[in-house]
Amino acid sequence: MVSFIRYPQDRGNAGMMLKWERFGSMKRFKKVYIEIINFCNLSCRFCPKTRRKPQRLTAESFQYILKEIKPFTDHICLHVKGEPLLHPEILDFLDLAYEEGVQVNITTNGVLIHTVGDEFLKRPAIRQISFSLHSFAEHEKENYLDNILAFAEEAIHKTRIIISLRLWNLHRSDTDSDAGNKMILEAIENKFSTQNKMEENIIPGQGFRIRERLYVNTDYAFEWPDLNCDYHSEKGFCHALRDHIAVLADGTVVPCCLDGEGMTSLGNIYQQNFDWIIHSKRAKRMVDGFTNHKAVEDLCMKCKYKERFEQTSHSPSGRMMCDGQPGWIP
Repeated sequence: MVSFIRYPQDRGNAGMMLKWERFGSMKRFKKVYIEIINFCNLSCRFCPKTRRKPQRLTAESFQYILKEIKPFTDHICLHVKGEPLLHPEILDFLDLAYEEGVQVNITTNGVLIHTVGDEFLKRPAIRQISFSLHSFAEHEKENYLDNILAFAEEAIHKTRIIISLRLWNLHRSDTDSDAGNKMILEAIENKFSTQNKMEENIIPGQGFRIRERLYVNTDYAFEWPDLNCDYHSEKGFCHALRDHIAVLADGTVVPCCLDGEGMTSLGNIYQQNFDWIIHSKRAKRMVDGFTNHKAVEDLCMKCKYKERFEQTSHSPSGRMMCDGQPGWIP
């Protein structure tokens, strides 16, 4: 049976920041994104390639970053740009995270899941794996979807890993990508013997629970912010620096995972202490700006995504976020 789920109420407000600072009753960030690799094995239209030089973290660098951020979070997301399953040391990274007591969320296109899936099932550090199925429409790899669904079935039966199957390519009118989604949804229905037609119940930004710890999440396609785009607005709200922050492969610390080029650098974790970076004047100015629903950085003014936060930031059903877009599950 497919059931409808709502996301918890948005808690991105100044009061939470004060609670973190005054009482230390919870860690500052709900998650920290760590970009372990900045290049990918696909080339999708919805995800512009980085202009930065190809780079990946070493085990030593990853461990250093973990120790720097550990006082401020219990969760990391292996995501900004790049495909984490390409990293040859990803299994070692998961072991290091477990040793540090940090839970891991992985965002992947899933092409390589058949090469590491068996080992992932043995890694207790993994909390959630999110598969970007919207990659499928552009790159129909042999057995691509079958491999992902087979792994998902095994994961929910053998582990406590949460599986999120994402379709973040919806459009406001019928398109080829939406037609491709129908095929994907039918494959999921057939694999897990669901009784309801998921296509009939899709609400962008919300999701379906297929089984315990198995979800399908959908939303409209979004645009990565670009300083050269025509869009410009100072109005808006964002959770950046409130419940999340990101570290790029070269150590650059940025407010969120949509800054894939490091345009809003707050510092470098190899050159400045992470605690100093998150309390810097620039970081505080950003938080104060969004408290007043105002973007103060150039890239933030060019980011349309803050409009989605603005729409949900005061709503009882406002969504929490992970991996930069909808769906912190659960």
